Parts: sequence; C-alpha cells; structure tokens
Amino acid sequence: MQDEFDVVVVGAGAAGLAAAARLSRAALSVVVLEGQGRIGGRAHTLAARMDLPLDLGCGWLHSADRNPLATLFARAGVALDRTPPAWGRGAAHLNLTPEDQVAFAAVLRDFEAALEEAARTGQEGRALTLLTPGASRWAALLEANSACYHGAGLSQISIQDHAARQDTGVAWRAPDGYGAAICGLAPRSLIVPHCAVLSIDHEGPRLRLETARGKITAKAAVLTLSSALIAQEAIRIHPRLPAKVDAATGLPLGQAEKVFLRPSAPELFPRESHLWGCQDRAATGSYYMRPMGRPVIECYFGGDHARALAEAGPGAATAYAIDELADHYGADVRSQLQPVAETRWGADPWAMGAYSHALPGCAPARRALAEPVDGRLFFAGEATSSHSYGTAHGAWESGLRAADEALAALGLREP
Repeated sequence: MQDEFDVVVVGAGAAGLAAAARLSRAALSVVVLEGQGRIGGRAHTLAARMDLPLDLGCGWLHSADRNPLATLFARAGVALDRTPPAWGRGAAHLNLTPEDQVAFAAVLRDFEAALEEAARTGQEGRALTLLTPGASRWAALLEANSACYHGAGLSQISIQDHAARQDTGVAWRAPDGYGAAICGLAPRSLIVPHCAVLSIDHEGPRLRLETARGKITAKAAVLTLSSALIAQEAIRIHPRLPAKVDAATGLPLGQAEKVFLRPSAPELFPRESHLWGCQDRAATGSYYMRPMGRPVIECYFGGDHARALAEAGPGAATAYAIDELADHYGADVRSQLQPVAETRWGADPWAMGAYSHALPGCAPARRALAEPVDGRLFFAGEATSSHSYGTAHGAWESGLRAADEALAALGLREP
C-alpha cells in the first residue's frame, strides 16, 4: 500500500462503498481501509449454511420504490423479490384474530398520526408520552413493535426523530442476499482489509493516519464509523472533536438480533406469514415464517429484550425463540426446529449495535454528526441520515453525500 492518498475512506460498509464508488470516478488516488476481513459492515449475507443465503444484518430494501440500491441492483442483474411483507398484510399475522388485527392497526395508525402532529407543532420528548389511554391494551405490542423498528423502546425514542423518518411502506428482498448484493457493488481494487485506522491527526497541512499497516497521509478522509464507535472515540482524533462525540452519544445504536431456524416439516408453517411470540408482553420475538417460501423461520428480537438475551450468552436467543414457537405450535415442534444461525451485533467490535435512534431532544444530532470538519474530514453512515436512518440505503446515500462534499472541497466534481 502506498503511503500518500488524495482521499482515504474509513470503513467498507454500505456508506464507505458508496463513497469509494463515487470518488473512484474522479481523478484521485483513493483507498478504503477496512478493519475486519470482510466488507459490507452491517450488510452481511451468510451463504455457507443450508445452501441458502441468510441476511444477518439488513434484509429488506425499505422504500424500495425510491431506494437507489434497487435501481443499482436492477442494472447489475440482481434478482429482487417484490412480495409484500407479511407484517403489512393483516391476514398474515397468525396469532391475531381478524378483529384484533383491525384494532391494533387502528391504534398504531393513530399513534403514528399523533407523532407526526406533535413533531409538526415542534413538540419534543419521549415517543411513549403520546400513547393514549385507549391504547393501553396494545401497549406491550406497540413496545415490541418499536423494539423491532428502532432497536429501542418508546421511552428512548425522540418524537422529532421518529417523525422525520420517511418510508413509503414498499419493501422488497434480494433472494441471493441484500448484503451480498451491496458487496457486489464494491470497488474491490480500492479496498485494503485487515487495516484498522488507529488515529487521525488533522492539525497539519495533510491528514496523518496511523493504521494497522503503517502510517499514511491524505488530503481528506471520509469516516463511516458507527455512532457507537464515534461516541467511544474508537479512533483517536487529534485535535479531538468533542462536538462529534456529543452528537454520536445522542444517537446510540439499538439492539437488534436475529435467529434462524430450519423446520424439518416446513409445511407446518404457512409461507410468508408472521407471528408475534406473545402479544401481552414487550419481551417477545417477531417470527417471519418461510420467507420467499424457503425452509427457514427468521426470528427477530429488539431493544432491551434483545440485549438481555445477548447478555445471557450464545444460544439464549435461540432457546427463547424455540420456547415461544412451542407455546404456539405445541411442544412437539421443539424437535423439528434446527438452529442455523444467531447474530450478536451488540458484541461486534466493528459495529457495537444494530442501527441508530435519536434520544429525546437529540434529533438535531444527525445533522451535527454529518457536518464536515475543516473541509477535510467528512462523515457518513446511516446515523448521519435525517430521513432514512436505520437503513442500508440511508447509509449508501450518506456515502454519496460525503463523497460529493470531499470532491467539492478538493475543487473537483464527479465526472
């Protein structure tokens, strides 16, 4: 690896890959430094099990009808499944009666409307405060829904930030893996794996970076670290950037973990259907049965419940999922469910969580985290997206934005 570059991109997740792709089209020397041995970050497809790709991280192309990755995938010949998600089809919820489905949908719709109205009038605070007494019957399920959506409970969610997220409700999947499809867009010749950045000195005329493979210099750098790593100052930056640390602290990563089970008798589980483990408690799982007709159950845990299961150790989430499914299908189902994979994103040293949410009062932190420093340090990642945070396409768009900022600072434009 040479020791002088025009632009260094730190991290090869969706944001870093987008920034590198944009920068590579200009007359610049560009390198992407990735600390671990794989690319994609929290977009990670496990393809070595069951001859079936499993998305351990992001799995849905949210707002697919305007998602830039959907367009790029189509150009690259990536297959897309456009089956509407089960959670958007009332009849697909296995343990809610038709009457309960209508009632819960109405409560959720009213709650979302109250959040939007409160945000429009400038109100801020915990989203939990906007639950009406009439929603008490569904409070536990609303909390579980928030844990899946944000990776955190309603008491930890900013009213303004929740309302700012834009989602068209259209969601598609990549049958061969969303993470694999994102990695397929990578400018691989620019990527140096196993090359963690340890420190960045931005005091002199050029940036000086200390990496696991030696020291390099650059005119500019695009940093795509998760907000958790920025808050922990995982990379030593001199002079320090306390405003960035404060912004990242207000945008913690939620906890979201997956368990994949393979049933020996798949026909017992209706394809493309959904099940809440228990609608009367927030500490429950969300179960997606046989996505795309495949012989697998995708189990999803979020928020404090996911954190407690992770702290209980490997296998705890899998055991909990099997227990909840047995409660619904009977004890005999235990012997039919083969564990395939279990994630531990909260313990991943390169992520330290799933996706970001703004704490009450911290919605402006997204813009503060995205703000360039000295025209040489540029920031990207889903946490810097004001309207598509928590999504892979939000991370991708932020990488393009940071790359454009770097090009402008260097007096260049994307060709």
